[in-house]
Amino acid sequence: MARVMRGLIVDWGGVLTPPVHVAISRWVAASGVDHDHYLSVVRRWVQPEPGVDSPVHRLERGEMSIEVFERALAEALAQEGSRVEAEGLVSQMFADLAIYEDSMTSLVSRARAAGVRTALLSNSWGNDYDRSDWDDMFDAVVISGEVGMRKPEPGIFALTLERIGLAAGECVFVDDLPHNVSAAVEVGLTGVVHRSFAQTAAELEEHFPGAVWVHQSRR
Repeated sequence: MARVMRGLIVDWGGVLTPPVHVAISRWVAASGVDHDHYLSVVRRWVQPEPGVDSPVHRLERGEMSIEVFERALAEALAQEGSRVEAEGLVSQMFADLAIYEDSMTSLVSRARAAGVRTALLSNSWGNDYDRSDWDDMFDAVVISGEVGMRKPEPGIFALTLERIGLAAGECVFVDDLPHNVSAAVEVGLTGVVHRSFAQTAAELEEHFPGAVWVHQSRR
């Protein structure tokens, strides 16, 4: 017998917004930063060697201020050979993510209107979010820097489930990063790797069979 799904948990950047790599590529082109220099720094910080303190991880947990992070990133880029002003660096990098993808936000809103409990689960780089429609979209919001945890840590999934009042086996988690989806699956959620609206909507239709909101979102 198929499990009855009652909850939908979604990521922000790259799911409800355009792809993160597209936003970063536009910033790189506008700022003059060498793309390879940026990748060299971020790869070291996103996937650090064991025992190495990662500025990205500290920022996402709220353990480092955005100002300190921006200075560290500017210094690291300069060491690679790309110079950029530290102040306002993160907001410039994520400027394009202020634009929401109407198809995905509509899907989440329709899900909630249909009785599905919804939550946002986002790793934040200290950047501002446009939260103007969030009260209509989500029953719960979990931002990494506000709770001291980050994906893919198990605790942040547990907190999200606690806030929407559902068990892991009742929820689907959508994220554009496969390792976050894998971590969610390990703690009992059903995972969907977001690559496009059409593919995600089709997978959600499988997990919420007969859900009117999926069909309506595809119009």
